[in-house]
Amino acid sequence: MTHFDVFNGDADGICALHQLRLAEPKDSTLVTGVKRDINLLKRVPAVSGDSVTVLDISLDKNRDELQRVLDAEVPVTYFDHHFAGDIPDSSLLSTHIDTAGDVCTGLLVNRFLNGQFLPWAVTALYGDNLHDAAKSAAAPLNLNDSQLAELEQLGTLLNYNGYGGTLDDLYFAPDELYRKVQPYADPFEFIASDTTFETLRDGFDSDMKRAASIEPKMATESCAAFLFPNDPFSRRVSGVYSNQLARENPGRAHALLSELPSGDYLVSVRAPLATKTGADELVRQFPTGGGRKAAAGINQLPADQLQKFLDTMQQQFAG
Repeated sequence: MTHFDVFNGDADGICALHQLRLAEPKDSTLVTGVKRDINLLKRVPAVSGDSVTVLDISLDKNRDELQRVLDAEVPVTYFDHHFAGDIPDSSLLSTHIDTAGDVCTGLLVNRFLNGQFLPWAVTALYGDNLHDAAKSAAAPLNLNDSQLAELEQLGTLLNYNGYGGTLDDLYFAPDELYRKVQPYADPFEFIASDTTFETLRDGFDSDMKRAASIEPKMATESCAAFLFPNDPFSRRVSGVYSNQLARENPGRAHALLSELPSGDYLVSVRAPLATKTGADELVRQFPTGGGRKAAAGINQLPADQLQKFLDTMQQQFAG
């Protein structure tokens, strides 16, 4: 009998799984990848007698493979905050899905565990750029500003590590990063004791300095878009730099388009923080687009659709 833990390779996916396995340890097979690699259930060869936990990947994007697993009489527990669509009706499927704009998967797991490992849920919220929700969730912990800043930085760095076109772009493969976090019930102990944090911080600082030098391709009062070169640093910062831009200009939507080797674009979109809505609607108008209301992306925007994307973005967020 094999248990499969299937999780997004970003901060939210890692922190969600970490909380769950601190509470319910399992010897599991890990299935994950770069943040944009969300069709993960196709890599799960589960058969009757096995079990599966899925965290922080869209049910809608994995619908057919989920049905395959359920048809094999494999029980599945599913935690997520992305667009789900119709949820299969099966006694083998247990879902914990909430698509509200101020929720992340780590918070859903925290609720399921009755707040048992709250600092890691706060880290997940920061990683998903849900800063107000993170501060609210952290209230029972009575942390000072310095401690909150540490969790914010940790969430940002774990999230930063998940972005890339392939695993070669990352400092740590997400399953490896999860294994590094795994021994620590306390995130502050991880920050203080593990060199992983320092490695990610140094890489982040260098990449963000390069990102800040790039001028927008398009900028209006309601939205802005940036074109980044075909370079690993571009793919690594696509999410975290988008998050920073969103925080600096909360009334404006942002898109960061990183050129791929093919000449097409990897796109990261952030809705205005003031509304936290519209990002998913924009990207679903293009092939390979998906995500949630506040943050979404397109895995491969054809180069000849660049202008269409910029025009559609302005229409989506006009006024």
